Amino acid sequence: MLVHICCAVDSHYFLQKLREDYPDEKLVGFFYDPNIHPYSEYYLRLLDVKRSCKMLGIELIEGEYDTQAWLEAVRGLEHEPEKGARCAVCFDRRFEVSAQKAAEIGEQTLTSTLLTSPKKSLKQLKTAGDALAERFGISFVAPDYRKASGTQEQNIMAKEDQLYRQDYCGCLFGLTMQRDQQQKLADELFVPLSGQVQPESIEARIALYEKRWQIEEQGIPYRIVKQRFLNWRLKFATLRVRKTVVASHILPYSTLKNSYTRGRIEYEINGLHYMNRDEVKFMTLKMYNNHLGTDYTSVTELLFSPPAFDTETALRPLLGLDVYDLSCVIIVDEIPTNKIELLLESETYSDVKEVLITL
Repeated sequence: MLVHICCAVDSHYFLQKLREDYPDEKLVGFFYDPNIHPYSEYYLRLLDVKRSCKMLGIELIEGEYDTQAWLEAVRGLEHEPEKGARCAVCFDRRFEVSAQKAAEIGEQTLTSTLLTSPKKSLKQLKTAGDALAERFGISFVAPDYRKASGTQEQNIMAKEDQLYRQDYCGCLFGLTMQRDQQQKLADELFVPLSGQVQPESIEARIALYEKRWQIEEQGIPYRIVKQRFLNWRLKFATLRVRKTVVASHILPYSTLKNSYTRGRIEYEINGLHYMNRDEVKFMTLKMYNNHLGTDYTSVTELLFSPPAFDTETALRPLLGLDVYDLSCVIIVDEIPTNKIELLLESETYSDVKEVLITL
């Protein structure tokens, strides 16, 4: 039996139930989810599915991440709600490729872990699966493992085995609509040009779950715990001196009351230069290097290859600033002596991140 897999939370429970109900079937997993966006999220879910299948002794095949073909398939349906017409096309697309794969490897039966997801319509999934199974001459099985407290059992199992629990279905359109409804920043879509890993970004989660894989291989006991913290994202920033754009690096947790301010440097204390408006502060790259032990030769170099986020957040106390300080701190090659214009928009917000603790 070929089992289309969408994520580990759904598949981990679903595969074990299938084993109980179909003991004579050899289960083969097929991870085919080109709808998942961005690619880093796709990689993270695949990583966790690989771990789950390894724990269960299930063979896993990875399908093609042909996201461009998926986007073409749902063109014009971008604003459809969850469980609407876009989702129907999405299921058809994934089931069609899964049915092709089943026929290719000689499997006569197909099913999908989407059937156990409480966010999906069981009727919608069964209709799509049956139609494609008939077309490819195979059978589609649609067991309802949500009933009889199945969803609760699934959640308990996911928690016990510390699976990665994503908080959106997967596609770009569902994500943005969900975040708009929540009035929450879609920080999953923020990737700095510098490549710096941001707190509670998908890239940060990947690093955590890859580390988890490594310490499991070494037999080291651990726990993944949740921690509430103040998160921050820089949306954009431009510094102009006498209307000329100047290379500048914005220190993490820099904020402005409004997105625009202007002024001049008024005074300097211990190497930190204070602008006469909106708590804006400047420091030279040389001072930055001295405090952090780095050797950047220009701010441009720093912009495209900054140190780790946590390294930079440790700089504020070294500058004599309060640990809760959210004023804008800007690193420049030379302190401007002329009129300054600053356009900056960032967002701070309460967030929750996972932390891996070895025992």
